[in-house]
Amino acid sequence: MKLYADLPIRRIRQISSDLFVVGWVVLWAYVGWLVHDVTMTLAAPGRTLESAGTGFRDRMNGAGDAVDDLPLLDDRIAAPFRSVSGVGDQLNSAGSELIDAVGKLALVLGWTTALIPILIVVGLWSVLRIRFIRQASAAQGLIDDAADLDLFALRALARQPMPRLARISADPGGAWRRGEPDVIYRLAVLELRDAGLHPPKLRT
Repeated sequence: MKLYADLPIRRIRQISSDLFVVGWVVLWAYVGWLVHDVTMTLAAPGRTLESAGTGFRDRMNGAGDAVDDLPLLDDRIAAPFRSVSGVGDQLNSAGSELIDAVGKLALVLGWTTALIPILIVVGLWSVLRIRFIRQASAAQGLIDDAADLDLFALRALARQPMPRLARISADPGGAWRRGEPDVIYRLAVLELRDAGLHPPKLRT
């Protein structure tokens, strides 16, 4: 498997793009984390409500306990205090529900913020890298020495732009059919460079 091109400039671009993608993933993961944390600040009223409900319930229960032992009154005064303490439970429950809702929202926003740009860039990068790896690996497996250049020269005749072919020969197709080694070599070089490979050296 060939991961990087033989040609120095193209190899540097590939390594740079790999590093860019890593940095991009780290950056957006951090942004997603920030969005999550900022969104969680919306849960502050819920925590306040939860704390107020707990405090109100405890105070009402405490007041009920305080008057419970008064002589002659039995439970007639303590009962209303304890009944009102249920309001504190409702406040506490409402605060907890608000915190849970904000937590779910923060989770969705954080993941969405991070994943969308990450998936777009990583998806495009993956397509390009996999395409190069497949093409370069296949080309590398087909060429051992200059005797294998004929296939790449033929591919160049089919794929390369006409101006490139014209710079190599006034009749590149005829030169290929005649088996002219210099033209075949130069045609093959066009294809091999597109695949990121060094051509083999001609035998002298």
